[in-house]
Amino acid sequence: MTPETEYSDVLPFSDACERNQEPILGVLRLALAQHRQVLEVGSGTGQHAVYFARHLPHLTWHPTEQLGNLGGLDLRIRTEAPPNVVMPTVLDVRQAVWPVHAVDAVFTANTLHIMSWQEVVALFEGIRTILKPHGCVCIYGPFRYQGLYTSPSNREFDAMLQERDPHSGLRDIEAVRKLGEENGLYLSADHDLPAFNRLLVLTRRPVLERTGRPVITNRD
Repeated sequence: MTPETEYSDVLPFSDACERNQEPILGVLRLALAQHRQVLEVGSGTGQHAVYFARHLPHLTWHPTEQLGNLGGLDLRIRTEAPPNVVMPTVLDVRQAVWPVHAVDAVFTANTLHIMSWQEVVALFEGIRTILKPHGCVCIYGPFRYQGLYTSPSNREFDAMLQERDPHSGLRDIEAVRKLGEENGLYLSADHDLPAFNRLLVLTRRPVLERTGRPVITNRD
């Protein structure tokens, strides 16, 4: 019996991670092609860390999670991760000193809408302290545009989030872009992914169109 088989019934599992990992990987192959050290904020079940590190072997992947969620993540990394994934560390975005001090990329998925806005601000302030020049930040999840939803399902999801926690909810792309700029990060790409999700790429030195607008990609 392999370790993967032995622990498969106790490892945390997300269906959404299984569904979205391949489309996300398609963007990360390009966005992270020139990068080497990636900090993942809010690694959750660890499925993304294992999958992306396995398919992007030039990267060293640093998974993190809040203390209460670290157990399952730690077990998955120990039993399934390739050698280029380091053992997970505790990270609350509000802490003064982050556990990894210098990386050239940050990845986070489905986190901004479960945080309070104050925590989103703390996230960007923390990224500013650890991201090297020419680094990039990749943020996956559902967003709004000028307060408008991209689908009825996202509107319903947002209502559910805010009913559970009034401080959470889908964020406006414009607010995230402004917050990024306040921390030296500029929206260079806005990718349209399945199930009405986006993948934003923010860079220290943006690659912009001549119009100064971020490059937006859409699926066929």
